[in-house]
Amino acid sequence: MPFPPPPHTPPGPRRRTLLASAAGAALLVGCSAEPDKSTTSAGSPSAAERARARAAHDSAGLVRQYDTAIAAFPALAEPLSQLRAEVVRHAEAFGGGRPTPVPTPTPTPMSTPTSASASASASSSASASVAPTSERDALVGLAAAERALVDRRTKALLDVPGELARLLASVAAAGAAHVYLLTEGAK
Repeated sequence: MPFPPPPHTPPGPRRRTLLASAAGAALLVGCSAEPDKSTTSAGSPSAAERARARAAHDSAGLVRQYDTAIAAFPALAEPLSQLRAEVVRHAEAFGGGRPTPVPTPTPTPMSTPTSASASASASSSASASVAPTSERDALVGLAAAERALVDRRTKALLDVPGELARLLASVAAAGAAHVYLLTEGAK
């Protein structure tokens, strides 16, 4: 027995078509570009601009650490030159200028802090100016600096808008690859 013909369908779009169109419109609105909020109403930089400036500053500091290691151990110049070039590109991507190599001191043994008051920020700035005692120490120090920067950038992902978050994630992933390469080179 054949099925009876369907009842007369009303003219115009069907309910499924309307729902699909509404869902598509919601996706388009959600993916649209955000207005430029580079400064707040008070004229101070937004959180995104501060995060971008900090990332550029951190990358420039990492370049200085690479320069210190290369100056202390010229044999590391070839293996570290590509990683250093990537870090320079990261600094430029965040809006920082091209970091210039700074003259580094002659290799001196790393001194251990004698007081417990040495903070993490003081030790990270001191590690950029004190030359490591061996090639292995140089690679381990660079890997530690890269790892700390990867962690900081990964945490910052939640607080920044889409495009900057994608850039931070990409640079953090590259930093994680640098950590792997540096730790393999230290073995």
